[in-house]
Amino acid sequence: MATKRRGIHTLIGEIYHGAFVAIFITSVAMGIMHWSQSAYLLFIGIFSYSIALYGYLSKKLRWNNWLGKHIGGMLGSYIAIITAVLVVNGPNIPLIKQLPTLLLWFLPTIIGTPIIILIGKRYKRAKKLS
Repeated sequence: MATKRRGIHTLIGEIYHGAFVAIFITSVAMGIMHWSQSAYLLFIGIFSYSIALYGYLSKKLRWNNWLGKHIGGMLGSYIAIITAVLVVNGPNIPLIKQLPTLLLWFLPTIIGTPIIILIGKRYKRAKKLS
């Protein structure tokens, strides 16, 4: 059996996870330091990182159906990051600032969830054929 080599996907995944840890720590710290204005950051940070950690650990620990869990966790955490960026920076982006704030909170999920479902179906189909 050939030895497993770490490729670019693995390297990018480790960088993504490290960056998400930094974002998680920052959001928790900001939520605590500015509780009255930004308490939501604490909870969003915990929720978002838990999704990323779920995807990360499913691969590392090779859980049952780890690939489906990995894909869902990684894409779900990506939706969380995009949501945070839109909500925080949306008012400064010319075309996006015209959208209602509530839409900025839900738009990444509205777009991303069908993508996760399509990729999941594709993965299941490929798994059945192999």
